[in-house]
Amino acid sequence: MAKKGAEMTGNPVQAGKLTELRQRLLFLVGALVVFRVGTYIPVPGVDPLQLASFFEQQSGNILSMFNMFSGGALQRFGVFALGVMPYISASIVMQMATVIVPSLAKLKKEGESGRRQITKYTRIGTLGLAAIQSFGAAYAIQAQPGLVVNPGWQFMFVCVVTLVTGTMFLMWLGEQITERGVGNGISIIILAGIIAGMPGALAGTAQLVRDGTMSPALALIILIAVIGITVFVVYMESAQRRITVHYARRQQGRRMMQAQSTHLPFKINMSGVIPPIFATSLLLFPATMVQFGGANPDPGPLQQTMQSIGAALSPGQPLYIVLYGVLVAFFCFFYTALVYNSRETADNLKRSGAFIQGIRPGQQTGEYIDRVLTRLTFWGALYITGICLVPELVRMFYPSIPFYIGGTSLLILVVVSMDFFQQLRAHTLSHQYDGMMKKANLRNYSRT
Repeated sequence: MAKKGAEMTGNPVQAGKLTELRQRLLFLVGALVVFRVGTYIPVPGVDPLQLASFFEQQSGNILSMFNMFSGGALQRFGVFALGVMPYISASIVMQMATVIVPSLAKLKKEGESGRRQITKYTRIGTLGLAAIQSFGAAYAIQAQPGLVVNPGWQFMFVCVVTLVTGTMFLMWLGEQITERGVGNGISIIILAGIIAGMPGALAGTAQLVRDGTMSPALALIILIAVIGITVFVVYMESAQRRITVHYARRQQGRRMMQAQSTHLPFKINMSGVIPPIFATSLLLFPATMVQFGGANPDPGPLQQTMQSIGAALSPGQPLYIVLYGVLVAFFCFFYTALVYNSRETADNLKRSGAFIQGIRPGQQTGEYIDRVLTRLTFWGALYITGICLVPELVRMFYPSIPFYIGGTSLLILVVVSMDFFQQLRAHTLSHQYDGMMKKANLRNYSRT
């Protein structure tokens, strides 16, 4: 009877754990519904018909990338038009600053208190960047004839306040998803924005096939190519280079710890999606400025030069493709070297009594890790550059394709999805483990 009672007592514990996971998933779904609803709430004072006509002419510039990340909110100029891009920019700047600025580097090593302070600085930076970007967006929209019903400082004030509030709300919503949902909240929001544009792209492709504009064979080839590239990205993102680390026999307190081995895992893609984001932003900025400047019937020499540069740096142009590949490869090395300190890793291994077989601890270990990381980054840069250039080459040879999935969006789709399912599996395993441990403890108690 005692055994049976213990088993019955263990079931509600496991059921409670599964209920917690269910609540996390429901919270995630509710948060994404709020995000999607917010993308359809327009900023007051903007003519939606004129705005839709204006954005139909804006293709291949930086607005396209921002519109993709915002889930179409920028095209509708909704309250979430800026999306989480100000937060991402502030996070990247703070991450770089913790390496360059000594005071921030010291703050980073202070543990949880230092992390909270850095998070506070990131939020302040997000507010500042959101204010600057919202002012620029309001000014640019007002400068286009017919887009704003009543242009003036009143519209500028309302637009800036609305866009800044929307960005700060999304930042808070992302933090709530991370804490009360599953996965990284900011990444999940970006993923939801990218996925939201897929049904329209698929519908447009199907319409072209029905009209005879695109052959079914070409549509099938594109589908197979997208699936194949996605599988390749999943494989590469899962690949690791593991350096075996040995721990010598050591004493901790009164216990003698036996010698053991572990490994340092290094991903092929150490820089994530930062290189294509940086490269795209730098290259598309001139083209965007030229398009916002409007067409001048009598342009001067400087304007003609800017228009020529903007046209040459538009997606699908040979110069854009070459510079894009070079910049992506450069930022792969730059960002990896910036965020990963091989010497610090070697010092941490030395302090913990760990060593790499055949390599002396300290400086030689740091040099060895740096050589391994350099070779790994070389192949990672080739991989990321290839993934980013394939969609650009497809766009150059087949400009009639009605949708575009760039390397940045593809990497985000794969990386965020993999991270989400890993965290979901971790939650499930932890709940099962807690239930089994609780059940085992109750059984042992009933036997005594």
